[in-house]
Amino acid sequence: VQLVESGGGLVHPGGSLRLSCAASGFSFSNYAMKWYRQAPGKEREWVAGIGDGARAGDVAGMYADSVKGRFTVSRDNAKNTLYLQMNSLKPEDTAVYYCNTYIYKNYWGQGIQVTVSS
Repeated sequence: VQLVESGGGLVHPGGSLRLSCAASGFSFSNYAMKWYRQAPGKEREWVAGIGDGARAGDVAGMYADSVKGRFTVSRDNAKNTLYLQMNSLKPEDTAVYYCNTYIYKNYWGQGIQVTVSS
């Protein structure tokens, strides 16, 4: 299992970024996927998740209250890629963002830095 995040960077408050997570080594379309983040000095926290799409409603994303209405999680099973569209970014969104899946154990990407600062 390999998960590789991309798309991070520095953005001004109110700006947008789209993170991508390229997945390989497993049947991507069969598994739910999640985004987490970890800010300096804080524990890693769940941000958003999306089902595998096998059941109606599974592709609807689920979100932490802190990002609801600003972030959108999606997936392209044909490209084995998970996305996180982040709009109206705030300084408190600054963190390392990780994609995650659980297949008998947790698998994590290497993380990608997102910095929101003026």
